[in-house]
Amino acid sequence: MKIIIVGCGKIGTTILSSLVTEEHDVVAVDDNASVITEITNIYDVMGVCGNGADCETLTEAGVERAELFVAVTGSDELNMLSCFIARKMGAKHTIARIRNPEYNDQSLGFMKQQLHLSMAINPEKLAAKELFNVLKLPSAAKIESFSRRNFEMVELKLKPDSPLDGLKLIDLRKKYDVRLLICAVRRDDNIYIPDGNFELKSGDKIGITAAPAEILRFLRMLGIMQKQARNVMILGGSKTAYYLSEMLLAGGNSVKVIERDRKRCLELCDKLPSAVVIHGDGAQQELLREEGIHSMDAFVSLTGIDEENILLSFFAASQDVPKVISKVNRDEFVPIAEKLGLDCIVSPRKIISDILVRYARALENSIGSKVETLYQLMDGKAEALEFIVAPDCSLSGVSLKELKLKPNILVAGIIRGRKTIIPAGDDFILPGDNVVVLAAGQRLNDLSDIIY
Repeated sequence: MKIIIVGCGKIGTTILSSLVTEEHDVVAVDDNASVITEITNIYDVMGVCGNGADCETLTEAGVERAELFVAVTGSDELNMLSCFIARKMGAKHTIARIRNPEYNDQSLGFMKQQLHLSMAINPEKLAAKELFNVLKLPSAAKIESFSRRNFEMVELKLKPDSPLDGLKLIDLRKKYDVRLLICAVRRDDNIYIPDGNFELKSGDKIGITAAPAEILRFLRMLGIMQKQARNVMILGGSKTAYYLSEMLLAGGNSVKVIERDRKRCLELCDKLPSAVVIHGDGAQQELLREEGIHSMDAFVSLTGIDEENILLSFFAASQDVPKVISKVNRDEFVPIAEKLGLDCIVSPRKIISDILVRYARALENSIGSKVETLYQLMDGKAEALEFIVAPDCSLSGVSLKELKLKPNILVAGIIRGRKTIIPAGDDFILPGDNVVVLAAGQRLNDLSDIIY
């Protein structure tokens, strides 16, 4: 599928990399010639240097043949204008990054309609939502939702004293009487789609799928259920920090933001009157102590520097803060963060990348059981996909034990109306069901791709 990406900064490059991996025909557009040179040297893509809202530039990029046009420059207005012009010139679907908080949901809805946008994405707001979900359930390292939150996947890291250490999965239901599925395990650098004989070990990162209430019940049984984070310290006054603060304050939480830029502090004070905004350098450990880091339920590091986020999150953990979350955009820093004991990492770039990959796969398959939701799991080594079963799906009515599933494929959940099914061999799917599939080392576009 031909895809044009306008704006090749951090977000744009991450999206481009993911779509190239998906084997799409990608064209990169940026007004910086050195950026285009670097990208075309690294990736097998066509590069065009120029303004993404210029007709001549878009013609050179082949916009009239583009099935998907994505504008992710640093300017919201340029992104919207580029998408509008691209649509007029023949692009079938357009997606614009719109980050300004002043564009509320009503405004965005109006602009999407008038500009014929397929989607408006806000990386910072989406990252804030992910952070907010984790702060509501601090025991988890990651939470992903399917089927309008009727079904969830939670990632946990098993600590040395975990009651699951040494437990075979076949014995899980006997011991805990829960309706859930441990569907993925990361051990060191290996990813497993486990069967009943798989034995869990401390240090494993596991993925659990179930209805939200069942996951909560399981965490309580394990004795690792942490209370919702009420007192939250946020380092850095970024857009993500603003959105997260707004969500937390609306939920009745106490928020303290530390920001080194005085002008930004004044802006946050104006926009977030209920928050405590501190002007100071959060890299100064003494300042963090003075502001009561030891009494916080959670510490969230959201500066623009990955190294600073990792080191200060490590410091917060050493101060016995129950929940520590760090924003890390560079993939190579994730293993370092994990070795330091940081198991909760958020990347706005990866969130947007997931959304674009999901959208592209859904466009590729316009007839069958389309991809409704897609998440990268286990640090990008596995995918969780949600499909809506098409009326003529060939898998419909066939028991799962009769299906010849490909290796490293697992049907992790079936949502039928308001009923959540943790599937066993005798279960089957029906038209209209939402089906969650876990895949490692496989690229799935359609539900039928899970079988030989």
